[in-house]
Amino acid sequence: MYCPFCNANETKVIDSRLVADGTQVRRRRECVACGERYTTYETAELVMPKVVKQDGTREPFDESKLRSGIQRAVEKRPVSTEQIEAAVNRICSRLRATGEREVDSQVVGEQVMEALRELDEVAFVRFASVYRSFQDISEFKDEIDRLQKGPST
Repeated sequence: MYCPFCNANETKVIDSRLVADGTQVRRRRECVACGERYTTYETAELVMPKVVKQDGTREPFDESKLRSGIQRAVEKRPVSTEQIEAAVNRICSRLRATGEREVDSQVVGEQVMEALRELDEVAFVRFASVYRSFQDISEFKDEIDRLQKGPST
Protein backbone atom coordinates (compact mmCIF):
# COMPACT_ATOMS: atom_id res chain seq x y z
CA MET A 1 0.00 0.00 0.00
CA TYR A 2 1.35 3.41 -0.95
CA CYS A 3 1.56 6.14 1.68
CA PRO A 4 -1.02 8.86 0.91
CA PHE A 5 1.42 11.52 2.21
CA CYS A 6 4.76 10.74 0.52
CA ASN A 7 3.83 7.93 -1.92
CA ALA A 8 6.40 5.54 -0.45
CA ASN A 9 5.45 1.89 -0.98
CA GLU A 10 6.58 0.56 2.41
CA THR A 11 4.12 0.84 5.26
CA LYS A 12 3.62 -1.22 8.36
CA VAL A 13 0.39 -2.22 10.06
CA ILE A 14 0.24 -0.99 13.66
CA ASP A 15 -3.24 -2.21 14.61
CA SER A 16 -6.04 -4.29 13.03
CA ARG A 17 -9.62 -4.54 14.25
CA LEU A 18 -12.89 -5.95 12.96
CA VAL A 19 -15.58 -3.31 12.38
CA ALA A 20 -19.07 -3.16 10.85
CA ASP A 21 -20.23 -6.41 12.45
CA GLY A 22 -17.11 -8.24 11.28
CA THR A 23 -17.56 -7.41 7.61
CA GLN A 24 -14.66 -4.94 7.52
CA VAL A 25 -11.12 -4.78 8.86
CA ARG A 26 -9.85 -1.42 10.08
CA ARG A 27 -6.06 -1.10 9.92
CA ARG A 28 -3.89 1.65 11.38
CA ARG A 29 -0.78 1.99 9.24
CA GLU A 30 2.47 3.88 9.54
CA CYS A 31 4.71 4.89 6.65
CA VAL A 32 8.26 3.61 7.07
CA ALA A 33 9.67 6.57 5.08
CA CYS A 34 7.88 9.64 6.53
CA GLY A 35 6.40 8.25 9.75
CA GLU A 36 2.85 9.50 9.05
CA ARG A 37 -0.04 7.36 10.27
CA TYR A 38 -3.35 6.72 8.51
CA THR A 39 -6.31 4.33 8.57
CA THR A 40 -7.46 1.92 5.86
CA TYR A 41 -10.57 -0.25 5.67
CA GLU A 42 -10.75 -3.61 3.93
CA THR A 43 -13.89 -5.39 2.78
CA ALA A 44 -14.33 -8.54 0.75
CA GLU A 45 -15.29 -7.82 -2.83
CA LEU A 46 -17.95 -10.33 -3.74
CA VAL A 47 -18.62 -10.07 -7.44
CA MET A 48 -22.03 -11.05 -8.71
CA PRO A 49 -22.36 -12.50 -12.21
CA LYS A 50 -23.93 -10.47 -15.00
CA VAL A 51 -27.46 -11.47 -15.94
CA VAL A 52 -28.06 -12.56 -19.55
CA LYS A 53 -31.62 -11.60 -20.48
CA GLN A 54 -33.79 -13.60 -22.89
CA ASP A 55 -33.07 -11.15 -25.70
CA GLY A 56 -29.32 -11.69 -25.24
CA THR A 57 -28.56 -8.39 -23.54
CA ARG A 58 -26.41 -8.41 -20.44
CA GLU A 59 -26.89 -6.31 -17.35
CA PRO A 60 -25.30 -6.19 -13.91
CA PHE A 61 -27.03 -8.23 -11.22
CA ASP A 62 -29.32 -5.92 -9.24
CA GLU A 63 -30.07 -7.13 -5.72
CA SER A 64 -32.69 -4.42 -5.20
CA LYS A 65 -34.56 -5.65 -8.30
CA LEU A 66 -34.51 -9.18 -6.88
CA ARG A 67 -35.76 -7.95 -3.50
CA SER A 68 -38.57 -5.86 -5.01
CA GLY A 69 -39.77 -8.80 -7.13
CA ILE A 70 -39.98 -11.01 -4.07
CA GLN A 71 -41.64 -8.25 -2.04
CA ARG A 72 -44.25 -7.77 -4.78
CA ALA A 73 -45.03 -11.49 -4.75
CA VAL A 74 -45.40 -11.68 -0.95
CA GLU A 75 -47.38 -8.45 -0.64
CA LYS A 76 -50.17 -8.80 1.97
CA ARG A 77 -48.95 -12.30 2.85
CA PRO A 78 -47.67 -13.45 6.27
CA VAL A 79 -43.99 -13.26 5.30
CA SER A 80 -41.59 -11.23 7.45
CA THR A 81 -38.91 -8.87 6.23
CA GLU A 82 -36.33 -11.19 7.80
CA GLN A 83 -37.62 -14.10 5.71
CA ILE A 84 -37.41 -11.98 2.56
CA GLU A 85 -33.85 -10.88 3.37
CA ALA A 86 -32.83 -14.48 4.11
CA ALA A 87 -34.26 -15.59 0.74
CA VAL A 88 -32.44 -12.77 -1.09
CA ASN A 89 -29.18 -13.66 0.67
CA ARG A 90 -29.58 -17.37 -0.19
CA ILE A 91 -30.21 -16.58 -3.85
CA CYS A 92 -27.22 -14.20 -4.01
CA SER A 93 -24.98 -16.77 -2.30
CA ARG A 94 -26.05 -19.51 -4.73
CA LEU A 95 -25.41 -17.27 -7.73
CA ARG A 96 -21.97 -16.25 -6.41
CA ALA A 97 -21.16 -19.89 -5.63
CA THR A 98 -21.58 -20.84 -9.28
CA GLY A 99 -18.32 -19.01 -9.98
CA GLU A 100 -19.70 -17.99 -13.37
CA ARG A 101 -19.23 -14.50 -14.81
CA GLU A 102 -22.66 -14.64 -16.44
CA VAL A 103 -25.91 -16.35 -15.53
CA ASP A 104 -29.13 -16.67 -17.54
CA SER A 105 -32.10 -14.71 -16.24
CA GLN A 106 -33.99 -18.03 -16.24
CA VAL A 107 -31.62 -19.35 -13.57
CA VAL A 108 -32.35 -16.32 -11.40
CA GLY A 109 -36.10 -16.72 -11.99
CA GLU A 110 -36.01 -20.39 -11.02
CA GLN A 111 -34.06 -19.55 -7.86
CA VAL A 112 -36.75 -17.00 -6.95
CA MET A 113 -39.50 -19.54 -7.64
CA GLU A 114 -37.79 -22.09 -5.41
CA ALA A 115 -37.42 -19.54 -2.59
CA LEU A 116 -41.06 -18.44 -2.89
CA ARG A 117 -42.27 -22.05 -2.93
CA GLU A 118 -40.63 -22.44 0.50
CA LEU A 119 -41.88 -19.09 1.84
CA ASP A 120 -45.50 -18.92 0.74
CA GLU A 121 -47.51 -20.90 -1.82
CA VAL A 122 -49.75 -17.97 -2.76
CA ALA A 123 -46.71 -15.77 -3.38
CA PHE A 124 -45.19 -18.59 -5.44
CA VAL A 125 -48.28 -18.80 -7.69
CA ARG A 126 -48.39 -14.99 -8.02
CA PHE A 127 -44.77 -14.89 -9.16
CA ALA A 128 -45.16 -17.94 -11.39
CA SER A 129 -48.16 -16.37 -13.14
CA VAL A 130 -46.09 -13.37 -14.18
CA TYR A 131 -42.79 -15.20 -14.71
CA ARG A 132 -44.31 -17.93 -16.85
CA SER A 133 -46.82 -15.57 -18.51
CA PHE A 134 -49.99 -17.48 -17.67
CA GLN A 135 -52.58 -16.84 -20.37
CA ASP A 136 -55.71 -18.29 -18.76
CA ILE A 137 -57.14 -19.83 -15.59
CA SER A 138 -56.22 -23.37 -16.62
CA GLU A 139 -52.52 -22.51 -16.34
CA PHE A 140 -53.11 -21.32 -12.77
CA LYS A 141 -54.90 -24.58 -12.03
CA ASP A 142 -52.06 -26.64 -13.53
CA GLU A 143 -49.48 -24.82 -11.43
CA ILE A 144 -51.55 -25.23 -8.27
CA ASP A 145 -51.96 -28.94 -9.02
CA ARG A 146 -48.19 -29.31 -9.41
CA LEU A 147 -47.69 -27.43 -6.15
CA GLN A 148 -50.09 -29.72 -4.31
CA LYS A 149 -48.41 -32.87 -5.67
CA GLY A 150 -45.13 -31.96 -4.04
CA PRO A 151 -41.62 -30.76 -4.81
CA SER A 152 -40.93 -30.43 -8.54
CA THR A 153 -40.74 -27.65 -11.13
